[in-house]
Amino acid sequence: MATPDLEAVHSAREATGSAAWRFAADLLAHADVRLNGTREWDMRIHDPHVPERVLALGNLGLGEAYMDGQWDCDRLDEFFARVLRSHLDERIDPARLVFHALKARLMNRQTTRRAWKVGQKHYDIGNAFYEAMLDRRMTYTCGYWSGGAKTLDEAQEAKLDMICRKLGLQPGMRLLDIGCGWGSLMQFAAERYGVSCVGVTISKEQAALGAERCQGLPVEFRLEDYRLLDEKFDRIASVGMFEHVGPKNYRTYMEVAQRCLADDGIFLLHTIGKNRRETTPDAWIDKYIFPNGELPTIGQIADASGGLFVTEDLHNFGADYDRTLMAWHANFEAAWPRFEAQMGERFYRMWRYYLLSCAGAFRARDIQLWQWVFAKQGLRGGYRRPALG
Repeated sequence: MATPDLEAVHSAREATGSAAWRFAADLLAHADVRLNGTREWDMRIHDPHVPERVLALGNLGLGEAYMDGQWDCDRLDEFFARVLRSHLDERIDPARLVFHALKARLMNRQTTRRAWKVGQKHYDIGNAFYEAMLDRRMTYTCGYWSGGAKTLDEAQEAKLDMICRKLGLQPGMRLLDIGCGWGSLMQFAAERYGVSCVGVTISKEQAALGAERCQGLPVEFRLEDYRLLDEKFDRIASVGMFEHVGPKNYRTYMEVAQRCLADDGIFLLHTIGKNRRETTPDAWIDKYIFPNGELPTIGQIADASGGLFVTEDLHNFGADYDRTLMAWHANFEAAWPRFEAQMGERFYRMWRYYLLSCAGAFRARDIQLWQWVFAKQGLRGGYRRPALG
């Protein structure tokens, strides 16, 4: 994008929205971000109406303005880390976004009919695209870097092995993977731990490629909603799916896991989470990336699991998601020339904004990554988390 004519931009600014510009500049100053500054994390404004658009529509306006090429930033990840760490959202009148907030709180946006939307909009955009962005096993969740991993492949293998060890997998066990993606966990568990696996997903593309990648292994993919499950398994894992369940369905989700888990079994839940219960879903993420998604809090998960499970362990390694997202972004940028003609500039800006804004959110510790270990009645003698490195 060409460098803006700053004189023209400033003139138009004063004519059309100087009050909004001043308010935005003052607000961003709390995060040490400048409008038309020269540092990597500063905003470069190409359209003088950007401040008004953002103040009117919040995160949705900010993201759409970026997709439309109305502003740029060399380090979006650092821009968002600074903005979120400074809690600028608390300085804007929430009444501006009241409709979105009410819709999120009053509606069940994750009904059995609506649940398939995220598969169609996000996960079914093309397997080749995800193969280029992800690790060799196509693991679309946070890697575990804290044990000394140096590459994305190593971080994802470390995470998969950690899950298998937390579950105490043994040869001959039967594992259910709720929201199995392309089957990376099932493939790893079958190969390394000798278990048979059943995975459910709402993505046709994931199920098709996953079955192909797991040929010859005791792994079954099912294209179905988790609420239909009703059979017993020795172990259950759910990695990066709970974010699509929605608060009105948390209890139902836990009831499904409880009825499907053997009495002496272990259930591991791996999910992104938020710090405060009263916040609403990000309107831009909801519209363009994960329709109908919503992050849970620790309290909501505890409420939903109460009386059904004993919480044996809770592990937060959300800081590792920053590095995972930056690795995905590097792969995405390197592979983009292969997809540019098919997907176009607006998709490129959307996807770049998605990956880097999320990296910034984890860097700011605005959102977390938790692994919960549950048992029905509590494990006799207690649970011992395996050494993680």
